Formats: sequence, C-alpha cells, structure tokens
Amino acid sequence: MSKRCLIIGAGPGIGQAVAYAFAHEGYDIGMIARNPAKLADACALIAKKTGRTVRAYAGDAGDESSLKAAIGRARRGLGGDIEVLVYNAAAATLGKPTTLDTEQLIAEFRINVAGALVAVREVAKAMRKAGRGTILFTGGASAYEPVAEYASLSLGKAALRSLTFTLAQELGRDGIHVAMVTVHGFVQANTQFDPNRIAQAYVRLHKQARGHFDIETVYR
Repeated sequence: MSKRCLIIGAGPGIGQAVAYAFAHEGYDIGMIARNPAKLADACALIAKKTGRTVRAYAGDAGDESSLKAAIGRARRGLGGDIEVLVYNAAAATLGKPTTLDTEQLIAEFRINVAGALVAVREVAKAMRKAGRGTILFTGGASAYEPVAEYASLSLGKAALRSLTFTLAQELGRDGIHVAMVTVHGFVQANTQFDPNRIAQAYVRLHKQARGHFDIETVYR
C-alpha cells in the first residue's frame, strides 16, 4: 500500500532534499510549486533513484484557492490522502521595517504563514480520521534573532513558529505530529548545512513515536 508525502515549496535546496529523503523512506511524493516544469528533472531523478512515484503540481502558496486546488490535484494524482505534509514555502524580500510596503508585507505573510494554515486545513481532516499523520514546517533563525534587512521574513518565521506550537496543541491529541525544523545557518551543499543533511531532521521528527513528539528541532 502506498504512502504519500506532499511538499509545498519544493525548489532546489531543502524542498527537493526532503522529497528525496521521504521517497527513500518509501513514500510517493507530490511537490507543489508555482512553476512545476522546473521540477521535472528533480522528479525524474528522485523517481529513478528510489523507485517511487514523484509528481509536481502547479500551485501558489500565497493564493488560497490556488493552493487548495493544487493539494486536491496532488491527492488525486497520488491516489489517496496525504500522510506527511511538509510546508517549505517562504518569501524573503530584502527590506528594513520602515521600508516595508504594507501590501507587500501582507502578500509575503500569506506565503510565509497563512499558506501553511491553508495546507494544514486541507490535510488535517483525513489525518484526524486516521488518527495519525505528520505536519512539518521549515523554520529559521530569524524567528529567534530577527534581521532588520529581512524584516518581513523575520516576522513570518516568528509567526510560523507560533502557529506550529498552537497546531501541535490542537492536533496532537488526535495523534497528528506537528513540528518544525528551525535551520540556524545558511543552506549550502557539502557543509553542515547541506540540504540532504537537514532533510534527515524532518525524517527523524516523522519517525518519533506518539507520546514522544518533539515540536521543534533546532538544526545548527
């Protein structure tokens, strides 16, 4: 019987590394991005290496209707409900607090935070019915150490961390593991912050037994 993992925000780096890691664990993979054509090579490579079904779907994390439709297509395309959701989408426009345009700030908040909640709502019903499931978010050091030049992202990561903890309180009682991997460093291949190394933190959280769920892993 197939297991299904959906990754939202599946560009090069953490998103695709997480896709490979869960495919290696025996999951069929759905990846959502605004331009899924850019994921064609990654899908083919992961499928070849793991033997799993790997498909990309068009969806905009900052647009609720677009994201809902993409999740629906992924569910149908993969043949069933999502068992692992990874929300890795983020917007990171350079700008200090007093230079932020209000509409731009709100648009980025939709991607950094609201899209995560939209995605959770789309998968949580089936997870609750099953009495299990994993929902993982990508956090960042700016939730702890805000950076003026990235004020919008800093606000978003702080809010996403709060959302993670409140969702864990709400959904944990239903057997759903909600957690965050907070990356304290710059993602770069062949370093401690190689995306393939970071991806293993997501897998480790997913494998934790009920009653021993961590809400956050800080990756340093």
